[in-house]
Parts: sequence; structure tokens; C-alpha cells
Amino acid sequence: MKGRTFFVLLAALVGALAIGALFILLAKSDPIRAYQVMLTGPFSSSFGFTETLVRTTPLLLTGLGIIISFRCGVLNIGGEGQILIGAIASAGMALAMPTLPGVVLFPLVLLAGAVAGGLWGAIAGVLKARLNVNEILSTVMLNQIAAQLYLLLIRGILIDQQEVTYGTGVPQTALLPDAVWMTRLIPGSRLSTGFILAIVLAIAVYYLLMHTTIGYRLRAVGAGPQAARYAGINVPFYMALSMFLAGALAGLAGTVEVLGVHHRALEDISAGYGFSALVAALFGRLHPIGIIPASMLFGALILGADMMQRAVS
Repeated sequence: MKGRTFFVLLAALVGALAIGALFILLAKSDPIRAYQVMLTGPFSSSFGFTETLVRTTPLLLTGLGIIISFRCGVLNIGGEGQILIGAIASAGMALAMPTLPGVVLFPLVLLAGAVAGGLWGAIAGVLKARLNVNEILSTVMLNQIAAQLYLLLIRGILIDQQEVTYGTGVPQTALLPDAVWMTRLIPGSRLSTGFILAIVLAIAVYYLLMHTTIGYRLRAVGAGPQAARYAGINVPFYMALSMFLAGALAGLAGTVEVLGVHHRALEDISAGYGFSALVAALFGRLHPIGIIPASMLFGALILGADMMQRAVS
């Protein structure tokens, strides 16, 4: 059975590469050169390696949240919206109290991003738990609402006033106070301590799910809600909790992008991480440790695709 699965996956990979090569040929470019850049570019220099880890960080954080909700039987497709809500909440908190010392402001900003993302995720969780609303539909719709709300804020009350003064109108906030910027792990790169935070949280989620009573109940609800209810577990509560935790981790992903990479909230900050994290979580077999290499792989593929586009354009 395992051998058959391997050959099915191999056939799917070869088929995907062949179809991609066909489109590259139609664009009058060299598919061999394109795939060479995509597969080797992320590992050919220190820039490629650090940028791979930069992209790994939001994938890992969002994917951990997806694992929690999926393990509880709630299909969370709302990572994209939760990232945006966390990003704008953290940026708004930092800009609202810029004079606070960093030792106070930094944890407040992290908390704001996590809580905002968690509450946004909990909307779908409560709708699922109390009204049996399909969570796939609700999270997809919440993604659209979050995207419009995010754009409204960075084009409106949170827009950088310099953009208004100069008349350029670029939708982004002002730079955040230096006190909340995450430390860069390698000088000259964009890789920040957010990557370390993501690894630590992966270990924490593993411990939560596998070695705590709360984790056991979350997994029990996912394995069989009727049996869990018969055993005395508050099924609606744990469904809502799983989505709150999922949203909080995705919100932290948005916060790390703001504090560690861009130092402001700007348009297209997510770059589709919410949907890519879903695939990475499944590829990591919904395991909090397995998603670490899976996120690195998909981070490399995302960076490689960007490099390939520039190489063949």
C-alpha cells in the first residue's frame, strides 16, 4: 500500500512538472532553465536560504493553527483572513502607543495580534459549534471580509500620513516604533527572531495536543464528537476553542510579518500564506513537528517560484 502511494505521488509530481513545462514552452521560455532556478535558487546563496526561512515562518505559524482545528474536526480555511486581522491589530496597537517602552509595548503588540486573530477565527468556531454553520463557507467568507477591512484601514485612518502629504496614496501604515521591531538573526537579511518563535510554538503545540488534557479533548472531539459528548466533553466549547487557537497562531503570523519583516502593515502582506499553510499542514500529516520541514519545503518552493518567474521573464 505504501509503495502504491509513493508511485501515485511520483506520477502526480511528474505530471505537474510536465504540464508546467508545457506552459513555460508556450511562453517561449526554457523549462529546464526555469526548473533549475526554482529548485536550486533557494539554496544557492545565503540570501536564498534566509529568504526561504522568512517564508517558512508564517507558513509554520498558520499551519500550526490549522493542525489544531483540523485535529478537532473543524476545517479551517480562514488562515488568510486571520493573518490580515492579526497584522492590522498589531500595527494599530504599536502606532497607538508609540511612546511606551519596548519591554511593555512589544508583548502588548504580540498579544494584540494573537487575540485579534483568535477572535476572528472564533467567529467561525462559534457558528459551527452552536448553529452548525459549515466552517468551510464561513471561513472563506470571513477571509473576504478581513481583506476588505484590512484595505479599508490601511487606506483610511491608519494610512501613513506621509503618503497623504506627498499625494502618492500608497496603502500602508507608517513605520512602527523601533522598540517593537524583531531582531534580525543575520545582519543584512530579513530573517528575524520570529522564526525562532515559530519553532518554539511548534514544540508547544505538540505538547499541548499530545500531553495535556485540553489536547486530548480537542483530539477526542475530532475523532468522534458524539462519543466525546457521551464522555462528558463540552464539544461546542472545544470546537470554538480550536478555532480561537488557530486564529491566534495565524494572527501571530501576521504580527511577525509586520514586526520582523516589513516593520509596517502594507498591501498584500500575506502573499497567500494562509492557503499555502493549509497545504503544508496536510503535507506534514497534521503533526506539529512534521509541519516544520513541510513549511521549509513550501517556503523554498514559493521563493523558487519567484526566482523562476524573474529568470524566465
